[in-house]
Amino acid sequence: MASNVSATNGTIFTLNLLATNEEEQPIYVVGNFNRWRVADERYRMQQVATGHFRLELPLKDLPEILEYKYARGSWDHVELDDNGNDRPNRQVLRSHHEATDEVIRWKQDRFSFPGAFLPKIEIIENDFEMPSSVQTRRIAALLPHDYYETDRHYPVLYLQDGQNLFDDYAPYGNWAVDKRLAQLQQEGRGDIIIIAIDHAMDKRIVEFTPSTTETRFGKGQGRSYVKFLAERLKPYIDQRFRTLPNCHNTGIGGSSMGGLISIYAGMMYPEVYGRLMVFSPSLWVTPNIPFQLLNLKNPFSGRVYLYGGKKESATMIPNLQRLKKALENQASKTKPEFFLSVDPDGEHNESRWGEEFPMALSWLFFHDQLTTT
Repeated sequence: MASNVSATNGTIFTLNLLATNEEEQPIYVVGNFNRWRVADERYRMQQVATGHFRLELPLKDLPEILEYKYARGSWDHVELDDNGNDRPNRQVLRSHHEATDEVIRWKQDRFSFPGAFLPKIEIIENDFEMPSSVQTRRIAALLPHDYYETDRHYPVLYLQDGQNLFDDYAPYGNWAVDKRLAQLQQEGRGDIIIIAIDHAMDKRIVEFTPSTTETRFGKGQGRSYVKFLAERLKPYIDQRFRTLPNCHNTGIGGSSMGGLISIYAGMMYPEVYGRLMVFSPSLWVTPNIPFQLLNLKNPFSGRVYLYGGKKESATMIPNLQRLKKALENQASKTKPEFFLSVDPDGEHNESRWGEEFPMALSWLFFHDQLTTT
């Protein structure tokens, strides 16, 4: 065995699976050597025996220290530690040539939800003429499960990065918004319409960048994008569905770059959006934009839910605190309401944002229904 390892031209991952894999889902090694892209077929493990998997990575282009995890096709099914908690990244030196691991538990091995309360999903982009300046295409409406059985009107939340909200095989995992809405609906806190707007793929960063000046990613198109959302998409949604169209019942949100553009949209259109759901915003892209917006004639005065994880970067939490303080100090008689959620172990991924979603949605739209402790 030792001679085979020393003769290899790469690093061999060997996994002994002690956790269940009832649906025989493929297992992948995900790490800093493939930009943490889950479900990358080049890093899919081969089953060599029952409960035993193997993958050999070529030595070329591997970092000196390999950081990695095991996942069953998405971040919603990443490995957990023995106690069911998020596992820190595994590490192995490239020079060791071999990593032998065990997985005892997977995330959401038995993720259950009340199927009767799942929202109805309608794809609406075929009926909506998209302006040429906007790259985004698919737009989906997640309606309450009994939408067509009532005459109720509902608040609306516009969310960015629709590909990562409810698609089971999204490459970076998903928030499981549909399943979490079902859980909330069963608890009496899910009466809301979610509008999921797909991002622009390779143009995502450009479309979500507020600045119109040249950046290292190109000239930002964020101004055109938020104008499209407020002046074209929202009126269309209000006309097509039974909505509560005022700003107190309209929100916008997203994560990472989607969080950044949501801040910008809220500041530019405070008369449209009164609820902001901002997860791990990429404030580093245009660090001064949110603060330049504070001098607008009509400052934002609604509710803002901010979330960040300390393991995302050294600047994530300080930037959120800086943003919160700046918004609190803006020249306005009516100050925004804030909820700042900080996870000491939080990482930058869809699964963690999905976990935060129910609490954020409840605080933003169903605050009066929450039980205070």
